[in-house]
Amino acid sequence: MKRTPHRTVTLGLLQRPCATDPTENLRQTVAAAARAARDGAQILCTQELFRTPYFCQQEDPRYFALAEPIPGPTTTAFEKVARRHGVVVIASVFERRAPGLYHNSAVIIDADGARLGVYRKMHIPDDPLYYEKFYFAPGDLGFCAWATRRGRLGVLICWDQWFPEGARLTALQGAEILFYPTAIGWHPREKAAHGQVQHQAWETVQRAHAIANGCFVAVVNRVGHERPAGGDGLEFWGQSFVAGPSGEVLAKASADRAETLLVEVELGGIETTRTQWPFLRDRRIDAYGALTRRFID
Repeated sequence: MKRTPHRTVTLGLLQRPCATDPTENLRQTVAAAARAARDGAQILCTQELFRTPYFCQQEDPRYFALAEPIPGPTTTAFEKVARRHGVVVIASVFERRAPGLYHNSAVIIDADGARLGVYRKMHIPDDPLYYEKFYFAPGDLGFCAWATRRGRLGVLICWDQWFPEGARLTALQGAEILFYPTAIGWHPREKAAHGQVQHQAWETVQRAHAIANGCFVAVVNRVGHERPAGGDGLEFWGQSFVAGPSGEVLAKASADRAETLLVEVELGGIETTRTQWPFLRDRRIDAYGALTRRFID
């Protein structure tokens, strides 16, 4: 019987708090990326909107000034990191596509510094202190997977992580790892009553994506208590993690401090898992047409 060759790759998840100065946040994140590369990381991923505090806690037009084009300062900085250290980089960008048109995006950069593509967040939330529909147009590039020098990967962003359809469509394009740059936390007044359940739900749904698709899932969240709109603000819960194809948590970062989570994963094991749990084989694609409907009355 033919054996699946071993293919190991080390992931570096850049979990950080955010200061008010975008230039300083970029400088510190680039420095953390370079350190992670020197420590052996081969694929690096930032958290969502890492250059700024999470401004979506309020609807304020002045925050559109924080957006940048692609290519722009963020992509230029991380292309240099990728080229210098031979690492793949997934970098979150508040994208200014055109006057009045903005996206919550991520740039995928290969290990030679080449920009492979852009993912634009598909699901845009509108919840208390998560007023993203005011700022971001829904993504229009669909769900994608990119062949990089370190493996085939897919990228989704934060609110996307609650939807199994996005994970499935990305995995069906051959993604071996699903990356989720994220900014999620507690409303402080709700933490005592609902915090544990909310966090468990967040982690469980993403571990389920790993199981259902037989792939790795890597989630990068921010830390810190941010109050750009005043009031109670949001307490980001960190705890970035990597889950294996059977849903097991391979490693998890802290809840309250800057940390680069380095995790080695064995991509060759994906075939074994998918053979033992043949969910892709047994899908009834002839019976799923109703999934394109909002609701079945």
